[in-house]
Amino acid sequence: MTVPGIAPGVMAGEPNKEDVMDYVKPYGVVDSMLAGGALKLSLPPRQLVLRGMLAGAYLGIGTSMAVTVAVETGYWILGSLLFPCGLALAILLGAEIITGSFALLPVAVADGQKNADLRHVAANMGWVFLGNLLGSVLYAGLFAIALTTAGDAQVNAVGAKLIAVAEAKTNYYASHGTAGLLAAFTKGMLCNWMVSLAVVAAYMSSSFSGKILAIWGPTLLFFSQGFEHAVVNMFLMPVGMLLGANISVSTWWLWNQIPVTLGNLVGGMLFTGLAIYAAHHKSAPAATPPLPATVPAAQPGTVRA
Repeated sequence: MTVPGIAPGVMAGEPNKEDVMDYVKPYGVVDSMLAGGALKLSLPPRQLVLRGMLAGAYLGIGTSMAVTVAVETGYWILGSLLFPCGLALAILLGAEIITGSFALLPVAVADGQKNADLRHVAANMGWVFLGNLLGSVLYAGLFAIALTTAGDAQVNAVGAKLIAVAEAKTNYYASHGTAGLLAAFTKGMLCNWMVSLAVVAAYMSSSFSGKILAIWGPTLLFFSQGFEHAVVNMFLMPVGMLLGANISVSTWWLWNQIPVTLGNLVGGMLFTGLAIYAAHHKSAPAATPPLPATVPAAQPGTVRA
C-alpha cells in the first residue's frame, strides 16, 4: 500500500535513502580528516600562502559585515548569525585557515602519514599563518579606505565600533596583566574548539546544504559569545589601528595575537582533532590465529603412536 507523502518502497517511519546517504558517520568523518590533512601537507608554500590570503580576506569580510549589521540593528546576535558566511566561503572553496590546520595536521601526525613530521607540519602552519595575516591586513586596509572615503570623511558608527572592539581585545587584557593573558588564551581555546569543529563538521555531509548547516552552527556559537579567533583578529586589530584605535603593534601581538593563536592551537588540536580521531578512528582488527588442522578420525584397527 502506498502511503501519501512517502516515496514508493519506503515504509512509514523509515528514513529516506537519500537523507541517509547524505549523512557521513563519524568513522567516515575521521577518514575525511586524514585525507584533508594529507592534502594540506602536499601543497607547496606558494599555494598555502595564496589560499591563506583568500581565507583571511573571506573572514575579514564576514567580520566587517557582522559588525555592520550589529551596529545598524543594535543586536549583536544578528551580526553573529551572518558571520558564518565568511567561514563557509573559506571552507567550501578550499582556502587555508590556520585554525583548521591546528585540528587536522596533528591528526595526520598521530596517524603516521607521509610528511607528517614536526618539521613539515610547523612549516606548513607557518606558511598558512603568513597567508592569513597578509589577506586579513590587505582587506583591513581596503575596508578602512571604503569606510572613511580614503581618509576624507569622519569615522562613522561602524568604524567607532571596530575601534572599540579592537581596544577591548587588547588594552582590556593588558590592564589585567597575567589574568588578561590567561583569559585571551582561554577564549582562543574555546573559540577554536568551535571553529575547527565547523571545519570537521563539513565532512559530515556530502551535500552543499548539509555542509552549510554543519558549518553554521559551531561558527555561530563562537562568534556570538565573543571568543577569540586568530584570523578574525588579524583583521580587527589592523582595521582598528587604521581607523584611530589607541593600539600599538606590540600591544596587539603581546596581549592578543600570540596568546589567542596558542589557545586556538590547543583547542583545535586537543578538543577537536585528536579527540575525534581517538574516539572514532578504526583500528586494524587483530590477526586471528589460524585454526589447528583437523586430525582425521582414526580408522578401526589403527594404532596411533
